Amino acid sequence: MHQVNEKIPASSWINKVIKPEEFEKYLDNGKDFIDDDKIWSQINSSEEPSAERVREILAKSFDIKTLTTEELATLIKVKDPAIWQEMYEMASVIKHKIYDNRIITFAPVYCSNHCVNNCLYCGFRSDNTHEKRERLSMEQIKAEAEAIAGRVGHKRVIAVFGEHPDTDADYIADAIKSIYEVSVKTRKGHSEIRRVNINAAPLCIDDLRKLHEVGIGTYQVFQETYHHDTYRKVHPANTIKGNYQWRLYVHHRAYAAGIDDVAIGCLFGLYDWRFEVMGLLCHAHELEQRFGVGPHTISFPRITQASDSPLFKGADHQKYFVSDEDFKKIVTLLRLAVPYTGLIITARESKKVRDDVLFVGCTQTDASTVIGIGGYAKNTGKQNIDEQQFMLGDTRSLEELVHDLAKRGVITSFCTAGYRCGRTGDQIMDLLKTGHEKHFCKLNAILTYREWLDDFASEETKKAGEEVIRKEIEEVKKATPTIFSKKLYDLTMSYYERISNGERDLYI
Repeated sequence: MHQVNEKIPASSWINKVIKPEEFEKYLDNGKDFIDDDKIWSQINSSEEPSAERVREILAKSFDIKTLTTEELATLIKVKDPAIWQEMYEMASVIKHKIYDNRIITFAPVYCSNHCVNNCLYCGFRSDNTHEKRERLSMEQIKAEAEAIAGRVGHKRVIAVFGEHPDTDADYIADAIKSIYEVSVKTRKGHSEIRRVNINAAPLCIDDLRKLHEVGIGTYQVFQETYHHDTYRKVHPANTIKGNYQWRLYVHHRAYAAGIDDVAIGCLFGLYDWRFEVMGLLCHAHELEQRFGVGPHTISFPRITQASDSPLFKGADHQKYFVSDEDFKKIVTLLRLAVPYTGLIITARESKKVRDDVLFVGCTQTDASTVIGIGGYAKNTGKQNIDEQQFMLGDTRSLEELVHDLAKRGVITSFCTAGYRCGRTGDQIMDLLKTGHEKHFCKLNAILTYREWLDDFASEETKKAGEEVIRKEIEEVKKATPTIFSKKLYDLTMSYYERISNGERDLYI
């Protein structure tokens, strides 16, 4: 592994990376689309709504229509536990209406912790001398992919990179290609990573085109906090990340580069969670209005302890602490406000919290998660705070998660078909907003679940999973020919039989 101990000067790198002309054209008299005063005005001017008003808003969410910021502010003001229960239940109903009875799984793979930024909450920050700095070679990245695909059975990953000249767009593009090259023999067939999503620094349009050309999946960049003053406090001005607007408009640049699946998110705990939820909705509105395509997913991690983080050395980090109760509200509000989008709950959270909120609207989660650099190939099963960006709360294996979900009647989906069939960008948005995408996903979930059960599951998990498959196939059969044509049903069952006999990667 490539070791870097010296502190990298940021100034020349900033001048090279940030291209003002690529975001200033979107500004309105120098201002971006996040209006702090307006957001607070809407939150503070809203009064606790009547049950009737809440139900009017819920009906709009059920129709898969994005809420206005005024409507979201109204829901934020709800205090009655009984009304919140109605909101939890409606969020679950909407999730099922759009995404059906499935949870998508993935694994994060950390390729490098080199970083020129100095974010006060992050273990990767440049001033942290305790962090062991590593950057994986392409062979080591392949070893990570082989472990994830061959030992665990994941079909999609999100590759994570710090912001550094050693991990520029060329390195990221090579990493994507390396992951896609891996194929591992399994008990009955073979396994590979079929979807590589990216969590990386905001890039310029030319660099984003490089990622598009090698088959990037979803491009994920979190704003961290939408509150301008807080952003300045936690992201020093002499760093690339200190430029709020360069980061905020990165998804605009992605669309310009041809990447039509983008993901947004916020690190909850840096500022008031009510403001951040409103900021995420404002971001979704901007993308919808500007490009006709909203965020493919939204993430909502809570801040956790990181190596030598200045934010955790005083009492200030407790000011905006997000309780488990409020966290559940955040997930619910996002599902109601942006009903079509995927919601990602990660292993940052404890098993208890994940089990509680997974069913109020989440669609994706990780398992068998390792966030140390090169950690999957090492397979130590240990966490080390000086080798990680943060500490994990839920260390369940994918096997354990699949089993737990199966016992609750939920199918684990390893489907990546939509991306390879062209159901991305505005096409998938149309399918999601009309409730049609779930039909394709239901069929492909059955097929990929059969793959995983045959290749990776223990006998106990296989038994529980086959009961889920039986129910899913019965639902498809009952919906034929009203929803599924007889031809499509027969094709699915033909693929199912072929997969049971060892063929792989058949999809609708």
